[in-house]
Amino acid sequence: MEETNQTLVPEFIFQGLCTSRELQIFLLLPFSTLYLMTVVGNLFVVILIITDHHLHSPMYFLLANLSFVDFCLSSVTTPKLITDLILENKTISFGGCMSQILCVHFFGGGEMVLLVTMAYDRYVAICRPLHYTSIMDRQKCIWLVLISWIIGFVHGVSQLILILELPFCGSRVIDSFFCDIPLVLKLACMNTDTLGIMINADSGVLATTCFLLLLISYIYILLTVRLHSKDGSSKALSTCTSHIIVVVLFFGPVIFIYLWPVSITWVDKFLAVFYSVITPLLNPAIYTLRNKDIKNAMKKLLMACQFCNNF
Repeated sequence: MEETNQTLVPEFIFQGLCTSRELQIFLLLPFSTLYLMTVVGNLFVVILIITDHHLHSPMYFLLANLSFVDFCLSSVTTPKLITDLILENKTISFGGCMSQILCVHFFGGGEMVLLVTMAYDRYVAICRPLHYTSIMDRQKCIWLVLISWIIGFVHGVSQLILILELPFCGSRVIDSFFCDIPLVLKLACMNTDTLGIMINADSGVLATTCFLLLLISYIYILLTVRLHSKDGSSKALSTCTSHIIVVVLFFGPVIFIYLWPVSITWVDKFLAVFYSVITPLLNPAIYTLRNKDIKNAMKKLLMACQFCNNF
C-alpha cells in the first residue's frame, strides 16, 4: 500500500487579526509604533544598566535580562504581524511556524522563571537585608539567569517535540496572527485531545507554579515590610508594586489562554496581542517610571549627551 507523508505541509495561512482590509491598514501604524517603542525602550534599559556603574547590582542585572527577553519575545511575532497587515496572502512556512512555537515558549518560559528570580532577589533584599550581598553575589545572579534560560529552552523544546511529527492534512488556515500550539493542533488529521491535554498541562504547570511562587513570595515580602520596616517601607513597596504589576500583566493572559477550558477566538487574539505586543512595551515603562535610580541614570545620560553636543 502506498503511503503519503502528510506531515510535510509546505506552509500555513494566517487569518490575521481581522478580515477587514481597511482595519488592517489602519492598524499598521499603531502596531509599527508600538513595536518600535518596545525595541527602543527595552534596549535602552539594557544599555543604560550596562553603562551606568550605579546600576551594577543584582536587581538591575535581572531587570536588564528581563528587558532583553521582552525584546526577543516581541520580535518573534510582532514583525510578522506588521508585515501581514499589508499583505493579501498571510503565509508562513512549516519551518517558520515551528520556529515561532519554539521561540514563543522558549522566551515566554524563560521570562516566567526570571520573574520568580526577581521576586527571590526582592525577598532577600527586604527580608534578609544584612545577608543580601553575600547571598545575591555576582556568580549566583549569573547562575539564576542561566537557569531561567535553560528552563525556558527545555520548555520550548518539549512543546515542539510533541507536535513536530504530527500529520497535517486538509485545512492549513490558522485563525490568528502567529503559530500557537492549540491552533496548530486543530489542523492535525488525527485525534489530538490527549496530546492537547499534555501540552496544556506542560505550559499550565510551569505558568501556575511560577505564579504561585510569585504570589507567595510577594505576600511574604509585603507582610514583612508592614510588620518590620519603617524607613525603607516606601521604597520597598514601590519596587514590589512595579514587580507585581508586571507579573499580573504577563501571567494573566498566559494562564487564561492555556488553562481556561472555553476558547473564544476574539478573546484569544486580544490576549495574544496583549502578552506579545503590549506587555513587552509596558515592562520597561513601568520600571523606569517608578524607579528613582533608573530615572536618575536617564537624567545623567541626557545631561552627558547635551554636554557632548555642545562641543
